[in-house]
Amino acid sequence: MTENVIKGSVSTPVSIMAGAKKSVLALQHLIAMFGATVLVPMITGLNPSIALLSAGIGTLIFHTCTKGKVPVFLGSSFAFIPVILTVKELYNGDLAYAQGGIVVAGLIYVLMSFLIKSIGVERIQKYLAPQVIGPMIIVIGLNLVPVAYGMATGNLMVAGITLGVALAINFLGKGFVKQLSILLAVMTGYAVAFSMGLVDTSIVGNANLVAVPNFTFPKFDMGAIAIIAPVILAVFMEHLGDITTNGQVVGKDFIKEPGLNRTLLGDGLATTFAALIGGPANTTYGENTGVLAITKNYDPSILRLAAMFAVVLAFVAKIGAVLSSIPVSVMGGISLMLFSMIALIGVKTIKNNEVKMNAKNLVVMGTILVLGLFSTQLSAMTGLTIGIPINETVSISGLSFAALVGIILNAVLNIRKEA
Repeated sequence: MTENVIKGSVSTPVSIMAGAKKSVLALQHLIAMFGATVLVPMITGLNPSIALLSAGIGTLIFHTCTKGKVPVFLGSSFAFIPVILTVKELYNGDLAYAQGGIVVAGLIYVLMSFLIKSIGVERIQKYLAPQVIGPMIIVIGLNLVPVAYGMATGNLMVAGITLGVALAINFLGKGFVKQLSILLAVMTGYAVAFSMGLVDTSIVGNANLVAVPNFTFPKFDMGAIAIIAPVILAVFMEHLGDITTNGQVVGKDFIKEPGLNRTLLGDGLATTFAALIGGPANTTYGENTGVLAITKNYDPSILRLAAMFAVVLAFVAKIGAVLSSIPVSVMGGISLMLFSMIALIGVKTIKNNEVKMNAKNLVVMGTILVLGLFSTQLSAMTGLTIGIPINETVSISGLSFAALVGIILNAVLNIRKEA
């Protein structure tokens, strides 16, 4: 009995310490994705608290669908912003019709997951060679870097200090402190910004302690659905890239296990749920992939804990206000590191898989990089649309188009090898 008492007395503090460590890491993930997740509803007119709530519950839905194996946090999708704004204008500001379109888009994702399960992921994966996936990941990261820089330009000094602290801890720190590089950097940047009078404290002062988010329900109209639903064709490649990137960081093939059909199912159900209560479409987030790459802590339960925190914060308005008061320049500084890390993962994917630098592979990689990074400039120079128009407002372009062209080009160039 004495032995059991001793064991219990020792294990309790250890359990408390482990729980506290998980909580801090979960909070770090939440801070990393908070700014972008609430930015989408702020741009479109949807409710930020609902976005936070649906991101949290959507993440838990995703983890349920993927057997809790994929360390992913879902946040608000930027891909839907243009079509939401279009529907908002066409329907006299009634965002319920945009919600209806997003519900259908999510259900299409679910149908796609069933299709992939029936035909087998192997048939899809054979087209996803390292010379295709590596450049796709690089494009994801580099396309996000200008966004981070734009956020940082609000105050380059604050952004620089935030970035500098994060890099210093990441390279010089050890143990658990190193895993907290992002959180400590954001806290430092926040303190510096506060001392300079750049923090809007009125946001915190005016917020209620507890508030129930304003739920709204969707309305369905074929016109709105026709505008919004085709976006799924454009974001599928992004989902593929994000899940692949996540797997490359962790060192597992999530496309095979738990399977692309399950990740798509989780994404689709989360998006449908979000739209049913008034939130934007959900998607996997590059910010959190960057956090995984930096901390080297891949425990999916930490992401589920972060999701629970997000749900709580949707109702605790005062804490949510504190996070909302983090200056954009602080988030810009930390995002520069997160997004750069994603691009480096793409380079490592090419290197670690020992991709041969022959003419075929160079053409494939170069095509993906050029189309993914410079499609806007190419359109301006040639006067041609670099992409595939879906309707008047939606087209497969940028990363989605580059990935599609890269996959087809790689298959065509290697058709004899396969034969």
